[in-house]
Amino acid sequence: MPKKQEDHRCIQLGQNIKKLRERNAWTQEELAECSNLHISYIGQIERGLRYPSLKVVFKIADSLEVKITELFKGINAEKNK
Repeated sequence: MPKKQEDHRCIQLGQNIKKLRERNAWTQEELAECSNLHISYIGQIERGLRYPSLKVVFKIADSLEVKITELFKGINAEKNK
């Protein structure tokens, strides 16, 4: 079975979440607890290995107290076509 190609949009989403989390001086564990998600799931999202649902993205944005658009900054859908 061929290795699944990473989606640059999920990688960018994860990097944005990590940057915002670190701006708050939070650990992954603190973000996980605040957003009621598992710490390993937060880590996988930050590395672009998981494709979070919109509900999860809302939870993370709410926990970080940012607009959801902040999580999607710099994502260009045209690159993946």
